[in-house]
Amino acid sequence: MYRDENDTPPDLPPAATGETGADAGGTGGTALGPLLVSLQLTDSAFPSGFYTLSHSLEGFAQAGAVDPDSLPLLLEDLLLYGVGPADATALALAHRATAAGDPAAAVRIDEHLLATKLGREMRQASVRTGRQLLDLGREVFGRPEIGDYLDRVVRREAPGTQAVAAGVIYAATGVPVRQAVAADLFAFCVSFAGAALRLRLTDHRTTQTLIRGAAPLIERAVEAALRRELDDVGATVFASDIMSGRHERAEARLFAS
Repeated sequence: MYRDENDTPPDLPPAATGETGADAGGTGGTALGPLLVSLQLTDSAFPSGFYTLSHSLEGFAQAGAVDPDSLPLLLEDLLLYGVGPADATALALAHRATAAGDPAAAVRIDEHLLATKLGREMRQASVRTGRQLLDLGREVFGRPEIGDYLDRVVRREAPGTQAVAAGVIYAATGVPVRQAVAADLFAFCVSFAGAALRLRLTDHRTTQTLIRGAAPLIERAVEAALRRELDDVGATVFASDIMSGRHERAEARLFAS
């Protein structure tokens, strides 16, 4: 039970395992179905709650530990040593568990990922956005795997972290695992860049340069995430944990994390 801290199943589309072909999972019935799902889920207008997060960037800004010149370096560290080894890896594992029809394995991945998040703020943000993602995903895509996992979260049998929720949804809607991990890391970069913009660490034009510059890093993070096992899940960007802890106690906050 969790307290609120404030191979393919028979009806799964073939694309969930990376195969080509039409998507039979309610995503349009064409080979473009999985791509359209990933575009929808990574759109900044999709109300997953990502827009409320700075991924510790606000803490860095409050401490004067980041400026426009060092912003790309911080994003690189977070991608390669933070979200890549932790959330992206958990997403890949949860995707495979869902595609194999093993929700119990997804729960174990969910538990492990939550345990690696050292700060309360990061844990709260992850489970809040994860539950929102599952709730909306069930309504939008109508896949039984999504509804089943949401029910487990509601019954507090699983924490419902954002990365695992995304893995479940991507697998259930037929998005191949590599594309799913890449899409979620891209969404992270867009969210980070959006936070930098709101914190006035960048402007609209430079924001796009920041996102584009992260492309090779996303590719590296994706390939590494696909090779890891559950025991490897966990971030090592400890400065981010420290800034997140300070952010929890800040007198004024623009972002939830």
